[in-house]
Amino acid sequence: MSDASTPAKPKLRHLAIVARDPEKLAEFYSGIFDMQLFHRDPDGSCFLSDGYFSLALIKHQLDGETPVGMNHFGFHVTDTAEISAALVATGAEKPAERFTNRPFAEYRAMDPEGNWFDLSAHGFGGPRPAAGDEQAV
Repeated sequence: MSDASTPAKPKLRHLAIVARDPEKLAEFYSGIFDMQLFHRDPDGSCFLSDGYFSLALIKHQLDGETPVGMNHFGFHVTDTAEISAALVATGAEKPAERFTNRPFAEYRAMDPEGNWFDLSAHGFGGPRPAAGDEQAV
């Protein structure tokens, strides 16, 4: 049985974008869409939420190979082991545990087209919906 904070079926709850100027994008999304900044990394990466969905604006590293634009998305799931087993059963690689100082997702996986996605049983941080608002999404 799941409580209101853990969905019964996987829910898309996170998107990460690599940005040249995360602070400027954070101001844009905060100002236009009333998103709340809930975390800032020392490198300038900004993390926002609308109460349901988190948006990571990851600072582009000029010396890296990661392009600007969409980087990954994330699903809030009830059981990471169950989803991992289902992925492996389809022939996908087993999701990798995320070793990071960010407490936002436990596992990283890849779809058949090579798109990265995260799996998290505890969620992606940020403000939580008010009681009774969970059904609005």
